[in-house]
Amino acid sequence: MDATAVILTGPKEIDVQTVALSVPGAADIVVEIAHSGISTGTEKLFWSGNMPPFPGMGYPLIPGYEASGEVVEAGPDAEFAVGDHVFVPGANCYGDVKGLFGGASSRLVSDSARAVKIDRQMGPEGSLLALAATARHAICAPIAELPDLIVGHGVFGRLLARICIASGKTPTVWEVNTDRMAGADGYDVIHPDADPRHDYGCVIDASGNGDLLNTFVSRIAKGGEVVLAGFYPEPLTFAFPPAFMKEARLRIAAEWTSDDLIATRDLIETGALSLAGLITHQSSQAGAASAYQTAFNDPTCLKMILNWEH
Repeated sequence: MDATAVILTGPKEIDVQTVALSVPGAADIVVEIAHSGISTGTEKLFWSGNMPPFPGMGYPLIPGYEASGEVVEAGPDAEFAVGDHVFVPGANCYGDVKGLFGGASSRLVSDSARAVKIDRQMGPEGSLLALAATARHAICAPIAELPDLIVGHGVFGRLLARICIASGKTPTVWEVNTDRMAGADGYDVIHPDADPRHDYGCVIDASGNGDLLNTFVSRIAKGGEVVLAGFYPEPLTFAFPPAFMKEARLRIAAEWTSDDLIATRDLIETGALSLAGLITHQSSQAGAASAYQTAFNDPTCLKMILNWEH
């Protein structure tokens, strides 16, 4: 069984090739992918060659951990039936081609326990489930506080803001790029220079800019929390005296869990969380090389989706 997949053959080197798929096991499903998303966080680091050493890292690599499509084959022990529409957070089913993420493929084989059933009517927005679940994880973890301030108004920052509002609190959002200041719904987006506050109880960084850590510390109240929800390839440093005076707390938010995926899907299905307006660009798989360039370099591109249906 074969598939057409996007392959990173090296830094900034993208090709679309036919790859062989692993033989499905008893608990596996085979999914015909309809849509897959391009991550401007970790995927950009792999694409640029700036990702620090990471288990499973190397080239050639099939990127993508945001994929949705239809189950076309299900093993006897699988949790889904043929015809179900599912979200799949990537796959590792490509033989010698690394599948550290593995979602940017026309077809994939996955353990059914990794997939989540979603409404087919979600269309391309179904591919946003992992990113939305990551935002929920940052806000709704057992030790988490609802943020007063979110830094960054890209697609991840918008999801953080929407989940925060769905949880009952309206945050302020910082953004320095004028192309991304529009699109807020129920909250304010301002430039940090226009914000006089220095008493935030919780700041969540969605920018991935580790150089701002001292700025975050200066803006929290005594005993306030800074949450690092981006991915930071360089070592992080901060001035200790200001953090000492603030008795600052630092928390790192990792990726979603399976519980986050299910809870986030339920928020979407009940209408508490909208994914509307987050996908700004789409491309066929044939245009993948150009699509990745746009996703990573065009500030007007919030989210790029690859369409595999045609």
